[in-house]
Amino acid sequence: MTYNYNKYSYHYKTLLSLGTPLVVGQVGTIVLGFADTLMVGHHSVTELAAASFVNTIMAIILVFALGYSYGLTPIIGRLYGQGKTEKNGAVVKHGLLAAATTSVILLAVLYLVYINIHRMGQPEELLPLMRPYMIVNMISLPFACWFNTFKQFFDGIGHTKTSMYIMIAGNILNIGGNYLLIYGPGPMPELGLLGAGISTMASRIIMFFAAAAIFLFAKKYKTYSSAMRNSRFSKELYRTIDKQSWPVALQMGMESSAFALTGVMAGWLGTTALATHQIMITISQLFFMVYYGITSAVSVRVSYYIGQNDVKQLRDVAAAGLHIVLLIGVIVVIPVLLLRNDMGYWFADSKEVAEMCAQVIILMVIYQFGDGMQMIYANALRGTGYVKPMMYIAFVSYFIISLPTSYFLGIYMNFGIVGIWTAFPICLTVAAVQYYYFFKKKVNSLTA
Repeated sequence: MTYNYNKYSYHYKTLLSLGTPLVVGQVGTIVLGFADTLMVGHHSVTELAAASFVNTIMAIILVFALGYSYGLTPIIGRLYGQGKTEKNGAVVKHGLLAAATTSVILLAVLYLVYINIHRMGQPEELLPLMRPYMIVNMISLPFACWFNTFKQFFDGIGHTKTSMYIMIAGNILNIGGNYLLIYGPGPMPELGLLGAGISTMASRIIMFFAAAAIFLFAKKYKTYSSAMRNSRFSKELYRTIDKQSWPVALQMGMESSAFALTGVMAGWLGTTALATHQIMITISQLFFMVYYGITSAVSVRVSYYIGQNDVKQLRDVAAAGLHIVLLIGVIVVIPVLLLRNDMGYWFADSKEVAEMCAQVIILMVIYQFGDGMQMIYANALRGTGYVKPMMYIAFVSYFIISLPTSYFLGIYMNFGIVGIWTAFPICLTVAAVQYYYFFKKKVNSLTA
């Protein structure tokens, strides 16, 4: 036991040092999600149900965009490990251009959803609330993509606290804006759900400009910002970023779809089931975002060791990350289980919603092991730059297994929201095994 701890102790410390600011920043995002859901839910359960559908669609798009920016991690980490810091400035410049192109594509997809929203089987009374809320979310998308580019740069060189501070400040502004625009105290207009969307849009814009200002004007990033200004467009570098980014974007987009598209199915079950789904997605994001900090740190360290050509450390850093994530999962699961009968009431004054939430929470707890493991090895694989298998794994796990299982159990077998969520423990475990296999295969190929 002592030997194992000594073997991994350096990686535990490094991952926690890098990952803790990421966890704090992402927990801040979760607090924001909780605040959004709490404020909108107590303003109107109908608005909460409307938010669920739009947030479901936006979650797919935003996770897709985040996944695209993740393609920068192995490039930035590898160059940083090789000491080629000046080249990372050019990577940021091309990353921003790639993010802009990606935003146009994603906005086109969102526009198609917007003009066909009335054909998607959602409750008719929710449509007037959904449409304006979706528009303001669409406006903020490019700014979220550009912020993600800067965030990957900061995280990739180990400056995870920079993005943490920006995210915390942005979330505080968002919560304050929510209160003012949802409820309309004093002279402020009471905009309800639309107010929450406007507040979110404003915070995303402010976060982008803050990240850009720090990168361009802070002294410690002068080498990078100067390199960005002086670099010329390179088709080769753009293609390298694109080649690394699309598989990760597709992988994360399909994973998110397994959760998000079930929101459409939940809408078929009625407003109560849809509100329950939104609450459970919000709660489950707590686990995801806490894991995210450590798993992202694993990706950064793996890419660094790729640059150092230190194959032995690749296995150890991934194993150390899995140990930490499993421990976090156990710690977080306990209070969630103890409070499962009360958590639904935090978000909506509805006995039916609270009872549904208490049932679904059990399923959410069950899939934590598979979720933690698949996140660790997906990010470890991403750090190696061996990203192509990721989209195939995601397709099998989430489109071939998860969505059909959710439909069969939840809709066809009439098990409702519980049936829909039963698919998640299955698909996440299948994904975890596959990511582990391909990570092991990649590491073995480096030692051959």
